[in-house]
Amino acid sequence: MASKLLPALTGLLLFLQSALVVTGGAVRVTGSGLGCPTWPECTPGSYTPVPGQAEGQLHAWIEFGNRLLTFALFFAAIATLIAIFRAGRRDLRLLGATQILGILGQGVLGGITVLTNLNPLAVGSHLLLSILLIAAATSLHSRRHHPYVRTSSSELRISRVSFIHTSLAFIAISIGTLVTGSGPHAGDIDAPRLNFAITTITRVHSASVWLLMIVSIYFLIRRNLNFETKRWLRIFIALAICQGALGYIQYFLGVPEGLVALHLLGSVLVWIAAWRVRLSVVRKPA
Repeated sequence: MASKLLPALTGLLLFLQSALVVTGGAVRVTGSGLGCPTWPECTPGSYTPVPGQAEGQLHAWIEFGNRLLTFALFFAAIATLIAIFRAGRRDLRLLGATQILGILGQGVLGGITVLTNLNPLAVGSHLLLSILLIAAATSLHSRRHHPYVRTSSSELRISRVSFIHTSLAFIAISIGTLVTGSGPHAGDIDAPRLNFAITTITRVHSASVWLLMIVSIYFLIRRNLNFETKRWLRIFIALAICQGALGYIQYFLGVPEGLVALHLLGSVLVWIAAWRVRLSVVRKPA
């Protein structure tokens, strides 16, 4: 029974990890970052928004909804770990436990973020931890049906290229958090901003994406790539092109809220594809 439930649970876990990033983006673009001005309570004396709250009901409920999703994610992670143990999947235990520990870490970071009045470095760290947890959830879901083993050392050169590729994807997302922390959508109208010139940091972010695309194309045209790697590279490149186009459009339109949220969703999809490329190189069915 546990083996049959495992694919659904790992899929739910990956979905909720990704959704948390998107709802966190909704908090930022709507300026709802301090809709709940205290932590772990939403407002002094109440864990939920209260009528007449100074921050406004809309902002309070958007932030509260994001916090509530964390609890759903935590229970999904516990259910997944229980299913892993009952299914006898020893190879997945560490990944499953990492999800729970990471979510607890997210709670602590969330508290720090609120208590520092949305310091952009705390906000960025909050997102990057989610990105790492999405990678772990992707690994879990990719191995839901059967164990995987590491590939042979003869494929080491391709593994190095894939490591560079994945690292560049993470770097591009990291620089993207600096763009957000320097711009108008840092989470609250009164939140502190990073001291980067928005034009300069945006160009650095754009350059990192272009470098990633060059490496992706170089990677794709290499010989001796397996079918899965080629397939995920093509998916990655297609998503990255759409994401890049969206980035330019939102920049020239003055970063409207809807496009910023869509761009954040795109970054999650691009990251999942990048991680699947990596997994297709370093892991294979046992």
